[in-house]
Amino acid sequence: MPTSVYEINKFGEEERERLLSLLIPSRFLERFSIDPETFRNPAGLRCVTFTCPENMPFFQVDLRRDPGDRDAAYFLDVSTSPFGQVEISFIIVNDPDGERYDIDVDEHGQDTYFGTARRNIPEEIRAMEAGLAPAQVRRGLRAMRDLIACWDQFFDRIGHRFYFLEALSYNSAILYERGGFQYVQGKEKMEYIDREFQPGCVLHARLDGSTPFRKPDHWKTVRGRSWAIHDGILDEPWESPRMYKTVGVSANVCTFTAEGY
Repeated sequence: MPTSVYEINKFGEEERERLLSLLIPSRFLERFSIDPETFRNPAGLRCVTFTCPENMPFFQVDLRRDPGDRDAAYFLDVSTSPFGQVEISFIIVNDPDGERYDIDVDEHGQDTYFGTARRNIPEEIRAMEAGLAPAQVRRGLRAMRDLIACWDQFFDRIGHRFYFLEALSYNSAILYERGGFQYVQGKEKMEYIDREFQPGCVLHARLDGSTPFRKPDHWKTVRGRSWAIHDGILDEPWESPRMYKTVGVSANVCTFTAEGY
């Protein structure tokens, strides 16, 4: 079996798609009535795209309920790092039936890069009040357990005991913890955040209602904290923790000690 992204991208199309299909939870295919062999929906339209440029260190999986949908239901980018580690570079999971919140574009239609370069505050408020977390344009599919099972199976198949990713938001880091990941770097910061959001501590005191994202009760939940961090409540910009998963093993790490997600 191949051990690198480069090798996978050199496979013939049929063999490559058979391997990469391990990365797609069967629940997604069933939910959107996509045939697991042809990747077509009942209308005969191909709904899964595999982008695998030869001689490039990445491949992408894109699943849409309908190829004309604005947002992918599932998008995954896997790459080889400069250090030869295979990592999940980017992931999106959306419920295409859910309402859309345009936090990814500003009032002029410019890309906000999910709120990291500029922000669409009215849409962020709508998303937050609907129970979404930062960077979500739609609700998710509650599929972390299914995804990690697929990722474990895939990386085991290609002979890797570990795989890596960066948590692009606080809530993502907690979800990955709950899925069995542990930290390469950033655990101390996560523990600091948990400690300082407790009543009587620094971050808790900053939940003063000065913005919609700093409500006094936001310390209690993962999403509340994540919105406050997105709003700049820390003394420095959010730095994505680097995490890794051992195939078939849960690290049982927990840096969140409050009440709920």
